[in-house]
Amino acid sequence: MDEPKPQYLKLKHYILRHITNGDWPPLSRIPSENELVGKFDVSRMTVNRALRELTDAGVVTRVQGVGSFVAAPKAESAMFEVRSIRDEIQARGQTHMVQVLICEPVSARSTTARQFGLPAAHELFHSRLLHLADGKPLQLEDRFVNPICAPDYLGIDFQEEIPHQYLMRTAPLQRTEHTIEAEAANKRLARVLDVAPGDPLLTLSRRTWSRGHVASYVRLTHPAAKYRFVGSFQVGDTTS
Repeated sequence: MDEPKPQYLKLKHYILRHITNGDWPPLSRIPSENELVGKFDVSRMTVNRALRELTDAGVVTRVQGVGSFVAAPKAESAMFEVRSIRDEIQARGQTHMVQVLICEPVSARSTTARQFGLPAAHELFHSRLLHLADGKPLQLEDRFVNPICAPDYLGIDFQEEIPHQYLMRTAPLQRTEHTIEAEAANKRLARVLDVAPGDPLLTLSRRTWSRGHVASYVRLTHPAAKYRFVGSFQVGDTTS
């Protein structure tokens, strides 16, 4: 049987739900600490922890003596385009940094090998990178690469050239496939992305093809409080 959620976590999810639903738009004031204490019948310490964690995550801004406010709009990524996270971060005037967590050859498990149309245990290259904006985690990139398409992948200096840039240069894009899912942060993802266990995440899974082969399969995971995907498309010619 699942243990009940801590009160501060229930309060965080309450605030996040109102922000996500648009009840509290960007820059609007959220209920005061006194109002939240009364509404939820919890201690001021509990409310303070929930607001502090939301502030650290960039969801809420707090002005001493004035109140707490919904932070400015989230970072965005174009859903139907393959874009560089480095370019996105720098375009917002922020500093991009990358931490290399894994970079190694692997014998692919059957579930991963199927993404490439290859037999289990086929060699793939595996990298796991954490992308930060102004020093705060924004995206966990967990990528498998086909050595046929990018034989020098493991030799990249990811501080100079991130995987997206290298693959666009060496494995010209032929086709892409995207899947977007919502999930709750487990302990590992919470630790890496600096969120609380159970916090909402957005994950984009992407396969790319080059020269007739699946070149890359990647999962890009973001704190939902900091990130959203946007996109548009046009069907047919509406002028005819």
